[in-house]
Amino acid sequence: MRVSKRRVGIVFGGRSTEHEVSVVSATSILQALDPARYDPVLIGLDHAGGWHLAESDAELPPEAVIGHRASARAFPGLRQGLEWVGEDGRPALSAPLDVVFPIVHGRGGEDGSLQGLLELAGAAYVGAGVASTALCMDKLQTKAVLRDARLPVVPAVAAGRAEVLRDPQACARRAERRFGFPVFAKPVNTGSSVGVGRAESLRELEDALAEAARYDLGVLVEPALEVREIECAVLGGEDPQASVTGEIVYPGAFYDYEAKYASDRTELRIPADLPSELAEALRDCALAAFRALGCWGMARVDFFVERGDGAFYVNELNTLPGFTEGSMYPRLWEASGIALPELVDRLLELAIERRRNASELEVRFTR
Repeated sequence: MRVSKRRVGIVFGGRSTEHEVSVVSATSILQALDPARYDPVLIGLDHAGGWHLAESDAELPPEAVIGHRASARAFPGLRQGLEWVGEDGRPALSAPLDVVFPIVHGRGGEDGSLQGLLELAGAAYVGAGVASTALCMDKLQTKAVLRDARLPVVPAVAAGRAEVLRDPQACARRAERRFGFPVFAKPVNTGSSVGVGRAESLRELEDALAEAARYDLGVLVEPALEVREIECAVLGGEDPQASVTGEIVYPGAFYDYEAKYASDRTELRIPADLPSELAEALRDCALAAFRALGCWGMARVDFFVERGDGAFYVNELNTLPGFTEGSMYPRLWEASGIALPELVDRLLELAIERRRNASELEVRFTR
């Protein structure tokens, strides 16, 4: 008996500074799909916001989809029921998608926007829902929720972009009075350390605030602690599990974009060299943070661990972590006994489970 294959839409690219990373992540996911079980459909978003489609062509690389080469073609978008619409108003797909794997990093993909579109279309999709995704993208809201759950976070001073542009010195002095130096200035809603800067003086902080304000409407300042950067991966739904921990060792003053994606001196040490009690506490905290923020499917939980006394803080949760060759999330699970093809299988099953659960909810009020 011939079993029909699941049609998996891989949505990637996007209008963000992490566009190129997303393309590489999509390539890894595409290669991890078992062709005997899945039919991949590549759906690319270009830098201008245009949508591009290629189906039934597993050999077509994701970058070619956005580049209009081979069988890729442009189309306006989608409507209810995952019926992707062509320019003539007719369905653009030969058949509906069974599940979507959104891997659009940064704004438009990790802020709840894409998840909202997929929810309206009634789609099963990998990862957390609208609210959780939006919360985890916003560093200030993440801190607020985690503090309420009594989980440790680094304190911060916030400012709006308009305030920074109007009077950067006043913003810098307010942060200086709170923390002194050194400090970090960050956009509230970006990933991959885009727009993040370290400041050792008032003048440097003014410049760092201006740089952060290039990328978001809100910025924050945090004290620069002497820490190790430890990460833990979480996988699951109602009963999530945590991976082994890993440590990132980088050459510069902090783990910036260059260190993440271009430096050959950055090391990912898995498992992290930590006392067993501390590693277990981090794993427990990762699960608690995952639950507190209402996540589903996957998240990479990033920690700061102080070098002196071992105190730790939750830095952030990434609900759509990278799937590149050097990305920590798939490597942590590989070290925990789950290879990439199995990891992708589990994430797709969790997406379908979440949609099944949602479909059981009442949509009409009856007395």
